[in-house]
This record gives sequence, structure tokens and C-alpha cells, in this order.
Amino acid sequence: MERIVVVGASLAGLRACESLRMAGYSGTITLIGAERHEPYDRPPLSKALLKGEWEPDRIRLRKPDDLAGLDLDMRLGVVANGLDVAARTVSIEGGESVAGDGVIIATGSVPRRLPNQPDLDGVTVLRTLDDSLDLRRRLEDRPRVAVIGAGFIGLEVAATAARSGCSVTVLEGAPSPLMRGLGQRMGEVVARVHARNGVVVRCGVQVAGLEGAGGSAIGVRLGDGELVPAEVVVVGIGVAPATQWLDDSGLELRDGVVCTEALRAAPGIYAAGDCARWVNGLFGESGEEMRVEHWTNAAEQGAAAATNLLAELAGDAPAPYAPVPFFWSDQFDSRIQFIGRAHGDDDVQLVAGELDSSFVALYGHVSGCHQCHCRGPASCWS
Repeated sequence: MERIVVVGASLAGLRACESLRMAGYSGTITLIGAERHEPYDRPPLSKALLKGEWEPDRIRLRKPDDLAGLDLDMRLGVVANGLDVAARTVSIEGGESVAGDGVIIATGSVPRRLPNQPDLDGVTVLRTLDDSLDLRRRLEDRPRVAVIGAGFIGLEVAATAARSGCSVTVLEGAPSPLMRGLGQRMGEVVARVHARNGVVVRCGVQVAGLEGAGGSAIGVRLGDGELVPAEVVVVGIGVAPATQWLDDSGLELRDGVVCTEALRAAPGIYAAGDCARWVNGLFGESGEEMRVEHWTNAAEQGAAAATNLLAELAGDAPAPYAPVPFFWSDQFDSRIQFIGRAHGDDDVQLVAGELDSSFVALYGHVSGCHQCHCRGPASCWS
């Protein structure tokens, strides 16, 4: 084995590289990253880095000496634009191709845009280090901020902007924040945390478009005609897996790279992180197909993809990747922690504490609990 190509220079890609070396792989590892930065941690982008408490050097995933010790052929600021599955060859901009004995796809995700979103100064997303630094600069002037979308990133940005002295309004079409992640009842608890800290959270509203004057944003127009004034508009309506470069590859793409339980997308090709869709056999006999966009999954899945690729190349059977999903989110002085997988029809019961303080809630989903009919995963706000 002479070369393995890892596409995506963030957490999942880096952990894949580290796992290859820890397993004794001594061949060339080519790490291709679309951003010019060395691998960095994304959670601080909406919190400590955005607020100015941290600088970019603090969010590096590894110290320079540790990264150099991996002996990587790093291609940063380079976009992958194609994959020949049979030849296991990655095409990159400029016409070059990089062939390997195996390929690990860890290209993550990209922010979604509003339909017909205009190109206005002051309208931004938050996904990259450069996005965070640009938004941090804008918040220094204490603008009025409108956040479209009450998911985790949108709410974290809203909390940081409010703590920076900005007037913040969050606009959400669903009945409560975090409907997909926590359900309505717990989402309403999160809304009250923001309200106590001065953020206006408006749910059940529809965004008709963005308004500008002189090329700059002046607000968000709602479906009923109301204008929500804002000099800065953060579009936080979720992400899509970064798989467009694979459209002509022949891989199965369905809201991510479709993989087996062992993260295998094709012979010698594995996927990990935000872009991977796989069957988690932990959830029922037939498994539950899922794509997980959280930090812990990216780290663990990157390592698992590397281990399984080496197993396949050595002629061994790759192991199923079947974790219990886990995520957390810091908003103001509160932390949300969730272990398990929420469903829209879960029965949610408070088992300790008080809703507007620290508490533990239990989410029950009978169809996923087999014959024991246990209550399933738990979540905690502390």
C-alpha cells in the first residue's frame, strides 16, 4: 500500500489520518482541504472565537509539531472536483489527479441558502473560520442582528451576539426552536433561556426575503409584509452534505454519501463526518439510516473509516460503526447535552430537576426499543 487519499481537512479527515498512522500505516497520506487553514475546531466559531475571547491559533486541532509528525502530503486551499471510483483517483482543481489504494471522503457540509438569496453586504452564514472572523468584525459595531433559523448554530450565534451588546431577533418557521433536535416541549424551554437574556425569538413566522439599500442589508421581510430591521442577517437554516463534487462518480448520493454499516461507499472508498449516511445497526434489527452533523460523530467516524479501510486493504472484514449519537450546545450560561436519537413522536418525561433550571428529561421511542420497551436515550440541560 503506497498512498491513501483523505478528502476533507477538518476534524473527521484529521482523525482519519491520525488513525492510519496509529495503526502503523507508513505509506503516503494525501490530505486535501478546500480551506487554506490547517485543520481547526468548529464549535468555537459560534462562541469563543466569535466573541473575541479566543484567536484563531487557539482553535487549531493540533500543534504544528504534532501535525508535522503525521508526515502528511497536505494540499490546502485546493478543491476536489471529481472521483474515479474504479481507479480510486481524486481530481483536484488545476487538472491534477491523486490516485490511492484507498480514499476517505470527509468533505463535511455547506450552509444552505434562502431561495433567491440576494448578495447583500451584511448577509452572512457561519461555517468557516473566515466566516466567523468576518461576523466578529461586524458585531463590533453593535448592529441589529436577525438570525434566520433557530437551530443550534443560529441560537449559538444569537447568544454570542446578544452578549456582545447587539439587539438580536431570531426568526423560525417551526413552532419552537430546535424542533428536529429536541422536540417542541424542550425547544420552548430553550426559547425561554434566550428570552431571559434579551433575545427576541419569533417562531411560526415565514421569511419572504431580504431587504437591502445601497447594496447593504436593512432587514428581513416576513410573509405578512412586516420588516424586521437588521444591519446583519445570519442565515442559519441548516447545512447540506458537501457531495456535489461526487455527482458524476457513480456513488449513491442521498442527502450524503450512502454507506454500509461499516462506512464503505464502494470498494476501497469510505466516508465519515457530516457527509456520510450510513445504517446504524444499534437502532433496531434492520438498523436506522442516519447522517449525524455533530463533533463527536465526526471524530469517532473519521477514526472508524480509517480502521475499516485498512482492514479491507489487508483482506479482513471491516467492523460495523454503531455508536450512540451524542451532542452538546452552549448558549448563554446553559449547556444542552443529548445522548441518543430523538424522534418526532417521542414521549418526553421530566425525571429530575426543574424545566427553567437544571434538569434531566427522558425521551421514549417504543418502536426503537425492541422487546424490552425501555425508555431509550436521555437528554440533560445543566
